[in-house]
Amino acid sequence: MFRDIKKNKIESGIIVAIFILVITLIVYYICNSLKLGAVSIVIALVFSIASAWASYYYSDKIVLSVNKARPATKEEDLKIVNILDALMVTSGLTSKPRLYVVDDPQPNAFATGRNPENAVICVTTGLLDKLEYYELEGVIAHELSHIKNYDIRLSCVVSVMVGFIVMLSDMFSRILFWGGLDNDKDSDNNGNGILMLIGMIFLILSPIFGSLMQLALSRKREFLADSTAVEFTRNPDGLISALQKLDADDNQLATANSATANMYIVNPFKKNTKEGKKKSSSIWSTHPSIEDRIEALRNIK
Repeated sequence: MFRDIKKNKIESGIIVAIFILVITLIVYYICNSLKLGAVSIVIALVFSIASAWASYYYSDKIVLSVNKARPATKEEDLKIVNILDALMVTSGLTSKPRLYVVDDPQPNAFATGRNPENAVICVTTGLLDKLEYYELEGVIAHELSHIKNYDIRLSCVVSVMVGFIVMLSDMFSRILFWGGLDNDKDSDNNGNGILMLIGMIFLILSPIFGSLMQLALSRKREFLADSTAVEFTRNPDGLISALQKLDADDNQLATANSATANMYIVNPFKKNTKEGKKKSSSIWSTHPSIEDRIEALRNIK
């Protein structure tokens, strides 16, 4: 586990560095296409560093806002509050995550935040209404596992950054289509043409590469979170039963989007995919199949 935590921290730093490079090249390409001249590289660097900083420190607030989550209260959500209090003892975490609730009939949950001290667990009202106590305990333990393993930092930063790149690409692709390229020969001689070509390639391909990275990171960490959750609860049957119920539910999560889908315990896009209902997962799957996850949990027993 400690090896995985260290690996997650290193990967987070690498991803942030790659993000800064990609955004710098994209913005530099855009600025040059708009013929802003030598100031383009300054704008690109400032913009990329500022966006990376905001993604790292405010990713949890961004995700909660996108999902229209509200803080949980003892008056309305006592069951989930009590379950989290009990799991804090077995998890070994010293900082208690904040609890949030999304008003939606689909049973689902996710964890977010840049570290355990700034972590959030968010559940849907459908999860609270449809799961029994030990099933709900298994789901919360799964999300606590993501927090303890520092998966939340990696998945949240990647989700926000991928979403940002997709938004930037979509926003400026139309502007660039009408603005054209700066064909100044002196600029080409100074190497700007090569940088702009690289920036254009990143602008076109970065959403695809970003999504693939996002999907790969999510799939391999779900197995680890499931097994760690069993260490917390000593009850694999609770999580197995919960996964079966979540997979069988046909409700669509209204606030879900492609940038944050990988953060949920199961894929929130039930009506748009057959994922989780087949034995193996494709390269485009945000999660391992439910059958694979249940089989792994039964092997723990």
